[in-house]
Amino acid sequence: MNYLSAENISKSFSERWLFKNLNFGISQGQRVALVGVNGSGKTTLLNVLAGKLPPDGGSVSVRKEITIGFLGQNPEFDEELTVQQTIFGGQGEVLDLIRDYEVAISHPDTSAEVMQHLMERMDELQAWDFEIKVKQILSKLGIHNLEQQIKHLSGGQRKRVAMARVLIEEPTMLILDEPTNHLDLDTIEWLEGLLSTQNTTLLMVTHDRYFLDKVANEIAELDNGELYTYKGNYSYFVEKKASREEMAAAETEKARNLMRKELDWIRRQPKARGTKAKYRVDAFEELKEKAAKKTAGPQLELSVKTTRQGGKIIEVDHISKSFGAKKIVDDFSYVFKKKDRIGVVGPNGAGKSTFLNMLTGKLQPDSGTIDPGQTTVFGYYTQDELTFKEDQRVIDIVKEIAEVVEMANGEVITASQFLQHFQFPPAQQYTFVSKLSGGEKRRLQLLRVLIKNPNFLILDEPTNDLDIITLNILEDFLLNFGGCMLMVSHDRYFMDRLVEHLFVFEGEGKIRNFPGNYTDYREWLKEQEKVVQETKPTAPVIEQKQEKTEGKRKPTYQEKKEFEELEKEMPRLETRRTELIETMNAGTTTDHEQLNVWAKELEQLNEQLEEMEMRWLELSEIM
Repeated sequence: MNYLSAENISKSFSERWLFKNLNFGISQGQRVALVGVNGSGKTTLLNVLAGKLPPDGGSVSVRKEITIGFLGQNPEFDEELTVQQTIFGGQGEVLDLIRDYEVAISHPDTSAEVMQHLMERMDELQAWDFEIKVKQILSKLGIHNLEQQIKHLSGGQRKRVAMARVLIEEPTMLILDEPTNHLDLDTIEWLEGLLSTQNTTLLMVTHDRYFLDKVANEIAELDNGELYTYKGNYSYFVEKKASREEMAAAETEKARNLMRKELDWIRRQPKARGTKAKYRVDAFEELKEKAAKKTAGPQLELSVKTTRQGGKIIEVDHISKSFGAKKIVDDFSYVFKKKDRIGVVGPNGAGKSTFLNMLTGKLQPDSGTIDPGQTTVFGYYTQDELTFKEDQRVIDIVKEIAEVVEMANGEVITASQFLQHFQFPPAQQYTFVSKLSGGEKRRLQLLRVLIKNPNFLILDEPTNDLDIITLNILEDFLLNFGGCMLMVSHDRYFMDRLVEHLFVFEGEGKIRNFPGNYTDYREWLKEQEKVVQETKPTAPVIEQKQEKTEGKRKPTYQEKKEFEELEKEMPRLETRRTELIETMNAGTTTDHEQLNVWAKELEQLNEQLEEMEMRWLELSEIM
């Protein structure tokens, strides 16, 4: 079933066509990842398809009964609303009911009549299970303070609120722009599982290659205003893209050679051409368009001189840092060595950015010392957006730091030439910074860090908003970088390629120094969980001698006993569940703490009964 169709859509931006006469469609169950270089128009295309921007030409049609959930790069909200009002602002009856219920139980003065009415409506609309799902989504996304106003949230918190709103509304189709930005690694893995189901219909832009491989079943590439689709994963896309570019380059070269001959013919013809030659003139115009197509130009090149590094780099001695009662770092020591490649991981809010700010001297520890070597030159790439004045152009931003740059090979080049290495051609260098895409601004920000010739790179979420091609080149540069590197990133592929050990923020200020990359760490965690499960005390098992029988084996004594106990216990739990539901629906109390206790007990009963029923089915087959 076709959900969305775009026919001959076009969109221009600042006198440049991003795409022209583009056709695209998405059907039920398709999970499409849209890729392309920064500035190619991916975000604009998503906005046009989601109905947030009108196309300059063509039309977008959505099937009548289809609802679309849209997550933009920079979500816009009513600043005065609370998180709760924003998340539950949908038009659905169940959503409205859950919002009213949550408001009611959070206010101690809610009357018994109101609570009883709300609980009856929750029962009628079968909203209890949905409410549990809502709480799970909020918990996984780290949204706890529902009364906080939107205007007080950080950029990352806003993105998570927008994600929660989209997921809770349960639209038929999702359009997501960089959904993994500002999420910690555990949350990304949870989101992968949520979106990779067969009944999910999805169009997304993402640079996270593990996420892309796990979730997407098709890739669409926006390149020079045209859309190319590939049915397969990221590896398949890379292989087929290379073949397509080779064929396109050969076709363009052939068209250019033919055009030279046709151009000579056109020039030799008299001005009043006959009708017999008209077809050839028309063909020439079509040929000229083919010959004018851009072939793959020079790749982004990252190459800068690294300042010489002495024997002493940074010595961290027993540092601690707290904000109020919350411990961020508790008695941490480490002596950085040459060519250290360290990844920093941990949940959002654990203090990773605070730790980086202490290393660079932006924040002071409460106790302990951080002693950098005299030759240590920091290059600090932060999550903060690039700051600029309205009248500043791209080249002005670079010249603020340096007029000339020394490259790794000793060559000295101008700021303008350096910009060209970063895929900012001369025409774009005099563009206002405000006109750049989000990814182009991040690339410019990275350039400003590298222009200082650092020998200790600190990267805080460097992959946000960068396209996959730029990420591959950045990875290659960092692999050959001669200095130290410390980075925070939610991009697992990026981390696995670059880091050799981790600082793991485990909470309460504890930082584990783990030898290995992120995948090594996840495997180690699984092993630890397995060990814990195996060492748990288990009930003694009475061994019974099994008789040899043909076909199915006979049940053991222990299995018979377990089966009998299940048959006694399940009805008891069913009775208790019925009692709880009746008590909650009766509205005999307005004690919200008691209501929450009952709700938790009901949730536990449901889980217990589900496990028991599965075990009962297994045993009944043996019986």
